[in-house]
Amino acid sequence: MTKQKHPVWLQYLNARLLELGFGILKLLTTYLPHSWLMALGKSLGYIAMLCTPRRCQITDINLKLCFPEFDLATRRSLRQRHFESLGMGMLDMCLAWWAPTSRLQSLLHVKGIENINTAFEKGQGVIFVSAHFSSLEMGGRFLSNSWTIHPVYRPHRSAQLEEFILAQRVPHTGWCIPRHDIRLLLRTLQQGYGVWLAPDQNFSNPGYVFAPFFGIPAATTTAIIKCARISGAPVLPFIIMRLDDATGYRIIIEPALDNFPSADIQQDVVRLNAIFERWIRQAPEQYLWSHRRFKDRPEGEAGFY
Repeated sequence: MTKQKHPVWLQYLNARLLELGFGILKLLTTYLPHSWLMALGKSLGYIAMLCTPRRCQITDINLKLCFPEFDLATRRSLRQRHFESLGMGMLDMCLAWWAPTSRLQSLLHVKGIENINTAFEKGQGVIFVSAHFSSLEMGGRFLSNSWTIHPVYRPHRSAQLEEFILAQRVPHTGWCIPRHDIRLLLRTLQQGYGVWLAPDQNFSNPGYVFAPFFGIPAATTTAIIKCARISGAPVLPFIIMRLDDATGYRIIIEPALDNFPSADIQQDVVRLNAIFERWIRQAPEQYLWSHRRFKDRPEGEAGFY
């Protein structure tokens, strides 16, 4: 008989606290103006920085690796702005889940919609490639407002949180695709729909290669390249960033990548990482530096964390 990790009463309490916490966030999202929400998110992010020393350590290591030209004071300032951006990202996520489309339209500044329409005209589905910026969830809401696009996601360790998050996303996106379910991803493309994923995190599962990310070898998945090759779907780079004054969001849909995938998977991965790096340099504080991007190392190389 399998032993439960937590007693039933604790599972029940966690579920109720989850409902209460998100219930409060939903009320705030509904009634507070956007500027107040972002100010609140910024404060929550600063508190999170003070309460999560391990994540601060990971962030410091990543920033030192990726921005060796920055002195310590500059990196510390960037670390604080990163956590503040994460806090604002929590409120961005709530807006993406619960705000009416009419409210979001006034916040979104979009460039490149014609690239989406052109890609869908081919009838082979479309693969949207993004990176883990703190407003990522808002980008998914934008795509789903006008096109049938299904997100690829990493299932959460907590079954309760997983169920809750999917319940908020599915009304906008339809089904969501677990990242290991390649068959569902390919079936979605074969039906002419879009899929949206962010392949910029460390992947320890088979099927990755090491490719430069800010000059550091980083374990990077090749799944997107293989799926594009099998399906024939065009690949569109897609990015969403918060405006500098936090009054809205800038969305850019770049043209479909030419000659992608090529005959060289390694070079394709290098190409994607270069796109992500170009985006990140525009708003470095908005990228997910608290993730162990360089966790896996080439054989014989010491770890960073």
